[in-house]
Amino acid sequence: MTQIKNKISIYKTNAFPTLKTKRLILRQLKTTDDQAIFKIRSNEIVYKYISKETQNKIEEAQAFITKTNKGIANEEFLYWAISLKETQELVGTICLWNFSKDKLIAEVGYELLPAYHKKGIMNEALSKVLEFGFGTLNLNSIEAFTHKKNKASKTLLIRHRFKLYKNRTDKGFPDNIIYILTK
Repeated sequence: MTQIKNKISIYKTNAFPTLKTKRLILRQLKTTDDQAIFKIRSNEIVYKYISKETQNKIEEAQAFITKTNKGIANEEFLYWAISLKETQELVGTICLWNFSKDKLIAEVGYELLPAYHKKGIMNEALSKVLEFGFGTLNLNSIEAFTHKKNKASKTLLIRHRFKLYKNRTDKGFPDNIIYILTK
């Protein structure tokens, strides 16, 4: 985990890396994001292809934010809130996590409120996170695990030059397929 910290420090000394795009700010979650996180994590459409139960109580979103920020502090992963520059509204999340022991491979994960689907938001956020992962963290490859029926996610990954690895499987999740993007 020390290597992640050292690589992050190169980007922004002792601070979580806030990333900006034309329309978005990717920042660390705050405790005041609990309503927005609950809205995302309780949404049946968002979780249609995710093998997790949706959240039922705001306390679950609050616990998730606490757990996520603790993981960031422990250098286990990077987890960004995707907020609109114009309104500051949190509309989704994106993360780099599941780093390999040598810190050269990471997995990307993302979720977005349905009202913001098909607006290029996740495309913009993913572009910036890939740039950060390969440029700042010096990753060799980034993996994405997605449900085989999640057409939007597959299209997004292919647009970013991820390649499907047909011979790999996601242990315990037989409906997931794995895409990989190398440097």
